[in-house]
Amino acid sequence: MAEPRRDRPQPEHGHGHGHAHGHAAGHGHGHETWRSRLKHFFTPHSHDSADRLDTALETSRRGIRALIWSFVALFGTAVVQLALVAVTGSVALLGDTIHNFADALTALPLGIAFALGRRAATRRYTYGLGRAEDLAGVVVVLIIAGSAALAAYEAIDRLLHPHPVQQLWVLAAAGVVGFAGNELVARYRITVGREIGSAALVADGLHARTDGFTSLAVVLGAIGVALGFPAADPVIGLLITVAILFVLRDAAKEVFRRLMDAVDPATVELAEQAAAAVPGVEGVREVRMRWIGHSLRAELAVQVANTLTVEQAHELAHSLEHQLIAAVPRLTAAAVHVEPAVGAEAVHLG
Repeated sequence: MAEPRRDRPQPEHGHGHGHAHGHAAGHGHGHETWRSRLKHFFTPHSHDSADRLDTALETSRRGIRALIWSFVALFGTAVVQLALVAVTGSVALLGDTIHNFADALTALPLGIAFALGRRAATRRYTYGLGRAEDLAGVVVVLIIAGSAALAAYEAIDRLLHPHPVQQLWVLAAAGVVGFAGNELVARYRITVGREIGSAALVADGLHARTDGFTSLAVVLGAIGVALGFPAADPVIGLLITVAILFVLRDAAKEVFRRLMDAVDPATVELAEQAAAAVPGVEGVREVRMRWIGHSLRAELAVQVANTLTVEQAHELAHSLEHQLIAAVPRLTAAAVHVEPAVGAEAVHLG
């Protein structure tokens, strides 16, 4: 059943001091059909955002699919490990199992965020609800921190109250199962997250990858116990906690940067170069970019010849936006402020 079309977000016109205006229409680019070209020929300055919304919806669908499949894989892995914890009595395996359950549960806030991001922009939320992904990233970080605290508690408790570990071969097999499940999920989440530009999904993938290596540490604990070192199991549990803290640091750094509207400086430079390459642009300045969910938006000012009419300046801004969207990955809209190459500064200071 076709999904109903969402309302159009508010247009983002930049004000150019009476000489031109920027616009942020998300016109389609790249693989246009003959029908879309014909439509654009008759309505060359349409501000229809349907193409951009279709792209945003598709990336959200991919993110939700990634979350569903990874949740199934991780939850299944954790259930198998939990059954083996009862057999072996290993606190290292218990810590790994706790972390796998926590990693599976991070799919819930991310799934909610992706669903919210697909809602239409409104008069109150003029950019939509894409920033819900950033809030979900904070929840993911909190879940990672909680699992680290619980794993540390169990490991320290076992050091203070020793308990024999049984069925060492089962324990080793459980560690291998945990590694395989987590690495598959990590590869999937990181790949999809980078392709759709979701920092929260990438952070969750890094979380799963670390879980995989901590699962291998469970195997080392089993080997240590087999060699006559019973404290190896809780010690490995503490090492797992340390590994979780490292991934917590990386995930928190990624999410914090997104919350503070950080973008890769190379992306800003790419936008500047793409804008400067548009015929008629004599200068580019004040390039600003930010993430809204897993989509980029840009604002910039360009200098043009004083002899251009308002209509010509508008057409140039239109072409420039097309060039930026084609050149910059994940960019869906750009607000272009057009100003004359000579005399603009006096207006700004006036």
